[in-house]
Amino acid sequence: MSKEDVRDFFNRTAGSRAKWEKRNSFYHKSLQRYFSFIIPGGSRVLEVGCGLGDLLASVKPAYGVGVDFSEATIELARNRYPDLIFHLQEAESLSLHETFDYIIMSDLACSLWDVQKALECVSRHCNEHTRLIISNFNFLWQPVMLMAESLHLKLSQPRQNWLSTADINNLLELTGFRIITVQHKLMFPKNIPVINQFFNRILANLPLLDKLDLVNVIVARPVLKEERDYSVSIIIPARNERGNIENAILRTPLFGLSQEFIFVEGHSSDLTFEEMVRVRENFPGKDIKVMKQSLKGKGNAVREGFDAAAGDVLMILDADLSVPPEELEKFYLALKTGRGEFINGCRLVYPMEKDAMRFLNLVANKLFGLFFTYLLGQRLKDTLCGTKVLFTKDYEKIKQNRAFFGDFDPFGDFDLLFGSSRLQLEITEIIVRYRERVYGSTQISRFKHGWLLIKMSLFAARKLKFR
Repeated sequence: MSKEDVRDFFNRTAGSRAKWEKRNSFYHKSLQRYFSFIIPGGSRVLEVGCGLGDLLASVKPAYGVGVDFSEATIELARNRYPDLIFHLQEAESLSLHETFDYIIMSDLACSLWDVQKALECVSRHCNEHTRLIISNFNFLWQPVMLMAESLHLKLSQPRQNWLSTADINNLLELTGFRIITVQHKLMFPKNIPVINQFFNRILANLPLLDKLDLVNVIVARPVLKEERDYSVSIIIPARNERGNIENAILRTPLFGLSQEFIFVEGHSSDLTFEEMVRVRENFPGKDIKVMKQSLKGKGNAVREGFDAAAGDVLMILDADLSVPPEELEKFYLALKTGRGEFINGCRLVYPMEKDAMRFLNLVANKLFGLFFTYLLGQRLKDTLCGTKVLFTKDYEKIKQNRAFFGDFDPFGDFDLLFGSSRLQLEITEIIVRYRERVYGSTQISRFKHGWLLIKMSLFAARKLKFR
């Protein structure tokens, strides 16, 4: 079958597509729900292979553009959604001379004549923050699809491309993209109350069983092409850490366009605040700010420090210096060169000093890492390392979306991890040496805080995975 034969098929069937989509409305509504979870309303969105425009309209774009190579389909889409913009173009020769926040390719790759060429064209419509979202069906379902077509339960399709997730990953890498997450969804594509909820909200999201799902949803981002330097704000929350304050300044290497240090004191009883003021006065060549947090907890201290920061990049350095300040440059370089968008420290690879982490804490950290890798769909070995780095502009988006999870994290680690995952930021870990603290004692209560972390994890699982 030639490309023209495929075009003729879509032109011939354009008038009946609304009827078929209505007959399989549960599948299409499910796709709309998945895409709407990823794409915030009010974004600039392009859908390549937009069909009748239903999916594009469902994500509520501030500026929505759809392209399709079927003239009859585009005409129907324009009539259905006059507030959206539709162009008659082939994916393999896409040319709109503008970029978008999100680009959708839903159920398209299986029908394209040249997938690589189409992705090359799509890449020209990306900026450094664009997210490309591809959905395709699991080829294990091919016999079921063919049976549904033979029973007239589904519109017959031209012969499809056989593309696995690995094939799509290869094509994305060839065309300048990198996959962030792959989600498997929809185990039971019909709306039968209770049954579809059990299969699609529970079984479909369980490890191994999710490989049987009908739909693969792939989120990718363009690889950074240009590097530049950024100003850096290093936030140091501290409670009863007087003996570590000066070393935080002395041991931090120079990197970035400029550096500011923001000490946030947390109601100490050992003159930590006075030591912060002394250090600020003794280092007039450094940009050092000193403040007292208004409430309690590290999470509040970090958020107030972030709000006071002026840099392009935000860094957290725990005042116990158990993660050496000398390591911060590695985090900066990973962010600067586009190796990740949320850079997280990992303390669980290199051997630790004798009393750096208690045994139960180590076990809990490893278990949380396994659970979060499953939950977020990205590799994450150490969720509780205090050193985390991200762009200020991304943190502002996390703040705006905080209502989705609620202000429930007294530590700040999960707030940032969940928020980054919600934004589909690429998480990258930097392996660090974890040292025994040389001053003061830990602020963590193993059992009280451990139970709180478990409750937060289960809450996030319901919001992110089993929704």
